[in-house]
Amino acid sequence: MSQSRPSAPATTVADRGRGAGSRGGGPAVGPGRAGRRRRADTGAVPVAGSASASEAFFASALDGAPRWVSGALAAAQAAILSLLALVLPAVAAFVATAADPSNAGVSWFRAVQVGGALWLAGHGVPLTVGGVAISLVPLGITALAVFTCYASARRSAVPTRSAYLAGVGTYVAGALLVALLVGTGPVGLVRTVAGAALVAAIGLGTGMASRSGAPSVRTLTAPVWVRVPRVLRVGAGAAAMVVAALVAVASVVTALWVVAGLATIRDVVDGLGLGAVGGTVLAFGELSFAPNLVVWAIAWIAGPGFAVGAGTHFAPHEVVAGPMPAVPILGALPSNTLPGLWSFATPLLLAGLGAAAGWYVHRRIAGPRWWHPVAACACVAGVAAALVSVLVVLASGGIGPGRMAHVGASALLVGIAVAWPLLFGSAAVALPTDPAFRAVLRRATRRGSAPSD
Repeated sequence: MSQSRPSAPATTVADRGRGAGSRGGGPAVGPGRAGRRRRADTGAVPVAGSASASEAFFASALDGAPRWVSGALAAAQAAILSLLALVLPAVAAFVATAADPSNAGVSWFRAVQVGGALWLAGHGVPLTVGGVAISLVPLGITALAVFTCYASARRSAVPTRSAYLAGVGTYVAGALLVALLVGTGPVGLVRTVAGAALVAAIGLGTGMASRSGAPSVRTLTAPVWVRVPRVLRVGAGAAAMVVAALVAVASVVTALWVVAGLATIRDVVDGLGLGAVGGTVLAFGELSFAPNLVVWAIAWIAGPGFAVGAGTHFAPHEVVAGPMPAVPILGALPSNTLPGLWSFATPLLLAGLGAAAGWYVHRRIAGPRWWHPVAACACVAGVAAALVSVLVVLASGGIGPGRMAHVGASALLVGIAVAWPLLFGSAAVALPTDPAFRAVLRRATRRGSAPSD
C-alpha cells in the first residue's frame, strides 16, 4: 500500500515574485506593493504616526531646490548677521540716551544708519562724521564679515560654482542696499561693490571649500598652480608662512604695548567720563581697529615704523609723538625707543624668519639647477613684501581732518624693509645646503684659483 506524501502549499504568482525579490534576484513586487510605491512617488500625504510622516516632518524646504539657492541664502544670512552685530549696539546706545535733551531731534533710524555706515566702513567705504571723511578701514569689522561668510557657507551652502556665484552676487546686492539706505555717493557705491565682492569671495569660498566632500582650495586652484614653475610655488608657499609668522609676532608685540600702556589707557578712559553704555560702545569700536594696530606693529618691526598724524613717527630707533585724539587705544602706542643693541633685534628677527623659509625651500628643492634655490629665495622675499604691503595699505588712511589725515605706514618702505632680511636669511640657509649650488661654487673657486699661463 503506497504511503501518501504531504503536498507543498500552493503558491501564487505574487508570492513567487516576492520570494524572488527577497532573494535579490530582481525588483519584482506584488501588485499591491507596487501600487503603494507609485502612490508614494506621486506625493500622497503620509499617514500620521508612520515612518514616512517623520521623514516628511524633518525634511528641509530646500530639498529639491536649485543648488544656487543655498549660496544665496548663506550670503544673505552672513550679511544680516554681521550687520546686526553693528546695528544692534547702535540702537541700544540710542535707547539708553533717548532721554538726553541733546538727542531730542534724533530718530532711531539714524542709529540704524550709523550701524550700517560702520558696516560699510569695514568694506572699504569711507565713514563720514560731521562732514569729515574717515578713510581708515576698521579691519576688525572686515574680519567679522569674512568670518560670518565663512561660517554661513560652511554650514549650509552647497559647494558648487553656481552657489558660489549666487552667494557673491547676493552679498554685493545686500551691501548696495545698505549703501543706498545710508546715503553714500557714487564713489561710495563703487567701493561698496568692490569691497563686498572681495569679502564675499574670500569668506564664502573658504567656507564652501571646508565642507565635507568639497574640493579643497588647493584642488580648485590646481589648474593655475600647475602652470607655475615649482620653484615659484615653493617660494610663494614659504612667503605665506613667513607672513603668517610675522603677523603672530606682531600680535604679541601689540599685546606688550597694551600692557605697557595700561596706565595711559586708564587715564584716557577716566577723562572721558563715559557711562556703562558709552564705555561698551567705545570698547567695541576700539576692538574693530585692533587689527590695524597689529599691522602697524609689523611696520614697527620692519623698521620704517608708522605715523598717527602728520609729524609723528613711531619706530624702534625713533619716537616722535604729537597731540593725539582722546582715544584709549592710542595710549598703547610705544613711547620709547629700543635701547642700545636691541634696536638691531627687529632686522635679526626678520632674518630668522627668512632662515626658516630657507630651510623650507631646502627641504623641497634640491637641484637639479643651481639657480633653483636662488629663484625660490627671491620669490620668498618678493611675495612676502607684496603681502605685507597690501596689509599696510589696508591698515592706513585718515581718522580726521588736517594732520590726522595721515595715519599708518608707507607700504613701499615697509615692503623693502621686509624683503632684504628675508632674502638674506633664506639665502644663507638654502644656498649652502643645495648640492648643485655648492658644485657650481666649487668649480668657480677652482677656476679662479687656477694659475694663469
